[in-house]
Amino acid sequence: MLSSSAAAASSPSKVAATTTAAAAAMARASPLTSISVAASLDRRRGFRFAFPRYRPALGGAGSYSAATCGGPSRYRPLRVSCQSKTDEKQMRRYSPILEGALLSSGDGLASDEWTAVPDIWRFSAEKYGDRIALVDPYHNPPSNITYSQLEQEILNFSEGLRVIGVKPDEKLALYADNSCRWLIADQGIMATGAINVVRGSRSSVEELLQIYQHSESVALAVDSPELYNRIAEVFCDKASMRFVILLWGDKASLSIRGTEEIPVFSYNEIIHLGQDSRKYLLSSNDTWNPHDYELISSDDVATLMYTSGTTGNPKGVMLTHRNFLHQIKNLWDIVPAVPGDRFLSILPPWHAYERACEYFIFTHGVEQVYTTVRCLKEDLQQYQPHYLISVPLVYETLYSGIQKQLSTGSAARKLIAFTFIKISMAFMDFKRIYEGKYLTRDQKEPLYLVSMLDCLLARIFAAILWPLHMLARKIVYSKIHSAIGISKAGISGGGSLPTFIDKFFEAIGVTVQNGYGLTECSPVTAARRPTCNVLGSIGHPIRYTEFKIVHPETDEVLPPGTKGIVKVRGPQVMNGYYKNPSATSQVLDASGWFNSGDVGWMAPHHSSGRSCNSGGVIVLEGRAKDTIVLSTGENVEPAELEEAAMRSSLIQQIVVIGQNQRRLGAIIVPNKEEALLAAKRMSIVDANAVELSKEKMSSLLYEELRTWTSECTFQIGPMIIVDEPFTIDGGLMTPTMKIRRDRVVDLYKDQISKLYS
Repeated sequence: MLSSSAAAASSPSKVAATTTAAAAAMARASPLTSISVAASLDRRRGFRFAFPRYRPALGGAGSYSAATCGGPSRYRPLRVSCQSKTDEKQMRRYSPILEGALLSSGDGLASDEWTAVPDIWRFSAEKYGDRIALVDPYHNPPSNITYSQLEQEILNFSEGLRVIGVKPDEKLALYADNSCRWLIADQGIMATGAINVVRGSRSSVEELLQIYQHSESVALAVDSPELYNRIAEVFCDKASMRFVILLWGDKASLSIRGTEEIPVFSYNEIIHLGQDSRKYLLSSNDTWNPHDYELISSDDVATLMYTSGTTGNPKGVMLTHRNFLHQIKNLWDIVPAVPGDRFLSILPPWHAYERACEYFIFTHGVEQVYTTVRCLKEDLQQYQPHYLISVPLVYETLYSGIQKQLSTGSAARKLIAFTFIKISMAFMDFKRIYEGKYLTRDQKEPLYLVSMLDCLLARIFAAILWPLHMLARKIVYSKIHSAIGISKAGISGGGSLPTFIDKFFEAIGVTVQNGYGLTECSPVTAARRPTCNVLGSIGHPIRYTEFKIVHPETDEVLPPGTKGIVKVRGPQVMNGYYKNPSATSQVLDASGWFNSGDVGWMAPHHSSGRSCNSGGVIVLEGRAKDTIVLSTGENVEPAELEEAAMRSSLIQQIVVIGQNQRRLGAIIVPNKEEALLAAKRMSIVDANAVELSKEKMSSLLYEELRTWTSECTFQIGPMIIVDEPFTIDGGLMTPTMKIRRDRVVDLYKDQISKLYS
């Protein structure tokens, strides 16, 4: 059941301020050449807008009333009326399938093809009507929303935006976190033909202001009163806001210092304005001329998504409806969802990966449950999701939790559990060989007889280990499965998935499919299929997408197995960076090839042997801009070393350094709790010790690095141990949880200089 609550003001002055500002907004919203606004006191009713019968920009509205905006009944709300002296028509842009019923002629509705993202909601409502689409348990009020209700909420929100004056092609900043109302606001904005500019609530005030100003946004939708209060003073001083929409929370909690003239609408007020206007539109006897309307085009910009900005300022990526529709229509090959499947949503929706996946899954009748980092463990067990779409960090967290749980048992149980895991890993390695899913860069075909013998031996060894693997599934892994669900697959994207995480989940029977994408590509470009899940790779390109590997200097196309720069071309590639043609030309050429900046290679095709089913998959090895060049001239990809080091439970975060130096170093944030436990086990400190000295911590971490990076080409020498973790709030991580390497190095530049002096 969809539930909601209206906000109340806290004082007469707030009511008056809100009323004045809202009346002004309504006046600006109207296309009339002359409007008179009259306010009168009404002792019985809430804050109401009364309009005479005329045809405004939204296509016409008779009269409508907002939800209660005012405070308790002892404060007398105002009646506001607007009267027209001329009747001026304006163009209304609409989503052809979602809102086609408004045109009596039905023009533009003959095709079953979606041309705008909001079109998917009519299709889903008709096909899955009473199925639950969204479960949002952690907001007030909690919400269970069906597909039919979701479509109506989007239509009402969209119409409400038109009522308060939102016009096609205008930009609205949407600063909020994952929730059902984020999705409704996002799609409501798109359905008007406007462009939303998205970001999360944890971004700094400076970053949010920069994005707002650069995007030329005209208004703001915010997640909560807390976020609005944090940014209000700066925004009111430096930005122009026509109005503010509050998605969650009570308007009485808003700080209004300096914002009295800016109208603030609650989510419910927008919904009720839209409901009343739609009722009039659908019941009107007027004959609507189709020429007063225009369709949203697939090539219209749907959103501006600002990149995370691991280096430099974020850039506004212009993504069109066509870009997203490519994702919606082609991700089923990766995630073959069926009606009733349950997805657990933890990523921020302004992350292109989460956003595209949400649009896609709602065309297949699934149920999405919103969760948080704090509640993930409990929600995995309670909701038992079929799929989890997330970033590598979440899978690393699950891995650490499982490892910790297995380590807390008796010595015998611990020995049995970890022995079973090693056996299962060996079994899966042999299985990978005879299934032809083993990665190789060697272009030379193996001899046929050698290949057959290799596969035969792999089958024999796998058959020997199979009974023990099945026993492990029954005794150990079944308990893990009941705790985390993910019965069909975990989809990983948005970062590099460590190989040891990949192999661990494969061993315990939890399918993890790794994918690859960029915000500039809407974002998915390649992913591992359920039928061809080649570990260590990002899989094959998705449909209608091309990859090529080129030489970093000559741009010459390189043969399979050769490492170079990854370039991508397809319908999902962006239009460009907003107001930044020079940056666009640096990454996007005239032929439509996008330079990802990633280093990788394409697996060669073999007709037989352990790699016969791996041909054409893409393997990534890091970012070209992250490459460390030593003074010896050697190039080092730090990602390999960092991934290996992160296998240690004693290391919480690490950044490898050494640009222009003779040897590599590292900045390490230790896991102090685990380090202390390890020191006690090794008798480095006595059992009563509460912390480690810096010398003992350094000694312990050196040994850990030596152990876990021993198989890497390069080794780490000196290190800097820091106490404070790299965080988003501290500016050392992006909102998508990637370490800002350049900022970390800059912060510790003095210590780095001393380290190498």
